[in-house]
Amino acid sequence: MNDKKARTDAFVDAVEKRLAPLQEPQGKTAQQRRSIAEAFDKVMTTELGIAPIDVATEEHTIPVPGHPDARLRVYWPTPERPDPVTAGGLPVLVYFFGGGFEIAGIDWVWWDASFRERARDAGIILVAGEYSHAPEVTYPSQPEQCWSVFEWAATNARELGGDPERLAIGGGSSGGNLATATALMNRDRANRPVRLQLLEVPLLDLTAGHLDLDAQASAVPKPLLRRLVRMIIGQYLGKDKATARESYASPLLAQSLRGMPPTVIYTAELDALRGDGEAYARALSDAGVPVTCLRMIGQNHGSAGYRGFVPAADHLHRDIVATLRTLHEEPAVYPEVGTR
Repeated sequence: MNDKKARTDAFVDAVEKRLAPLQEPQGKTAQQRRSIAEAFDKVMTTELGIAPIDVATEEHTIPVPGHPDARLRVYWPTPERPDPVTAGGLPVLVYFFGGGFEIAGIDWVWWDASFRERARDAGIILVAGEYSHAPEVTYPSQPEQCWSVFEWAATNARELGGDPERLAIGGGSSGGNLATATALMNRDRANRPVRLQLLEVPLLDLTAGHLDLDAQASAVPKPLLRRLVRMIIGQYLGKDKATARESYASPLLAQSLRGMPPTVIYTAELDALRGDGEAYARALSDAGVPVTCLRMIGQNHGSAGYRGFVPAADHLHRDIVATLRTLHEEPAVYPEVGTR
């Protein structure tokens, strides 16, 4: 396929035309982010009919030494919290939301509804971690917060009714960056058994070296888009440009990826970040890590959120649920392969 001739799925076009009058430009202050959250929730509830289903939840705030505290929410697959003795040791997915490091959170209607449905449909415990927003708080606070959320989930897995031998880490967009950084931290610091790394349209190279600007479904000129991406990254990393090459900032650039968990990556054909996700898949394969990468044709960076209106978004949910349900099974054992 010639990517220059690629176009957005007709179902995505229809949804985005419907949503366009309700969308507001992104802001940078905390007050502006609250306004964005209110507008986004309005779009999700009034236009797309997204409503959280009834599952048991519980919130915690945990200390992060040297950094702001981290908030998290636990989702169980049933309306009542299961008895940890009789639950049978459910798989536990630790997941981090996306939002360019500066917006969104576990209270956003779309993310909250998604976490509830994934927990119920996959029959797992989902621990959604919240991290501080840039530019008020900058790297490395966010990866350290996410690491602390993961450690809390792993340490308390049995008390929650989960199985510490059936852990998974996941994230979308900037949350995919933090999920991958957390997986690297786990490999480097604790080496807890992680059965799955699940990444959706992840941002993995903060030098912007793997951006695929030819893929972007946008009328924004390439130089302007690149500047926008660099501005978002700069707000997160701060003034020291060398920070972008650190492994926990740009996991794709890590010196070694050996020992990372088996990984499933979803990219979108019309998303500049597909370059990051697909390059990461190749790097994992070269390191001998079992990896699958699926590119969603005709989709853009955010169209996975249009469930009920876009067939590909509905299929993606089913595929993610099927992937998460493998955590109930014994893991596949693959022969070791030579690395390049």
